[in-house]
Amino acid sequence: MLTLSERLKAFAHLGIYLDKTLKEPDHFQNDFDSVIQKAEKMNPWFTKENQIMALNAIAQMLKPDVLQHWTEKYLMNEKTGSVGLIMAGNIPAVGFHDLLTVLIAGRKAIVKPSSSDTVLIEFLAAKLAAFEPQLKDYIEFVDKLQKPGVVIATGSDNSAMYFEHYFKNIPHIIRRNRNSVAILSGDETKEELSLLGKDVFSYFGLGCRNVSKLMVPEGYDFKNFFEAIQQYGDTLMQHTKYMNNYDYYRAIFLMEQKPFLTNNFLHLVEDAKIASPVSTLHYQYYHSPDDLRQSLTFNLEKIQCIVSHKPLLGDEVAFGRSQYPSVTDYADGVDTLEFLLSV
Repeated sequence: MLTLSERLKAFAHLGIYLDKTLKEPDHFQNDFDSVIQKAEKMNPWFTKENQIMALNAIAQMLKPDVLQHWTEKYLMNEKTGSVGLIMAGNIPAVGFHDLLTVLIAGRKAIVKPSSSDTVLIEFLAAKLAAFEPQLKDYIEFVDKLQKPGVVIATGSDNSAMYFEHYFKNIPHIIRRNRNSVAILSGDETKEELSLLGKDVFSYFGLGCRNVSKLMVPEGYDFKNFFEAIQQYGDTLMQHTKYMNNYDYYRAIFLMEQKPFLTNNFLHLVEDAKIASPVSTLHYQYYHSPDDLRQSLTFNLEKIQCIVSHKPLLGDEVAFGRSQYPSVTDYADGVDTLEFLLSV
């Protein structure tokens, strides 16, 4: 059985490999290019730029000091047995953190990857096993997940209902749809609003950490916001699937006579819902800080993170940083490692 130190060392090697590969273009072309192309061919949302962004985020998680600081906070009372992972596929390698956590906990990962994201996650698992061959016995990819001892499943609200029923007698973490919210006060700088564009448009807005809704004060003028995000337009307007969504929802809003604001690549719609479709951003006015706090608190179970330059609930993320989670930023706020060490 691998020791914790050996498992940490393997992940640290993977992090060093990713960091070096992504920083050296020649090495990147020789080693990663075919993987990147294959993943994008399978899923056109996974552009090269988005895959590199996701892999960079993983590399930062796998720095030796980060891993050490993370695990030393826990009583590593390791359990045996397998953990079934049903992974999402909305952004590149989104299920990697679960794989990392299961293996660090000393468990075997039985992985049912999303059909939208098999290339990258299998590649990362293979690289990990290359650094520590014994890990081959700890990772198994399957087409269908039978009922293992423990389950971590990520999916839509509809699939979560099925997972809850199917795995009701098994210790589990079931994740549902979540999105992120940005709070604007009206005194943001152009630079801050431009950084907010990263929170909105990275991964085409498909991630749970993507901002899908703006909370704005009454009378807010969106002119500065539109001007600050204009730089993202060239890339977005060249992506066929994104612009198909833009054209589709523009037609829907016009037919339904629903008021909306727009530039050439984004719609702004006043709506109380947190989640918004691709190419559309919801917004909602607030009357006072207390009104804002009450609204956010009421919807906390639907919110992954809050982006703001001013503290409100105490755990806000700075503009432009929503897509750079730390290893301790667990999905849905549930401490996966603590769960795996306790069941």
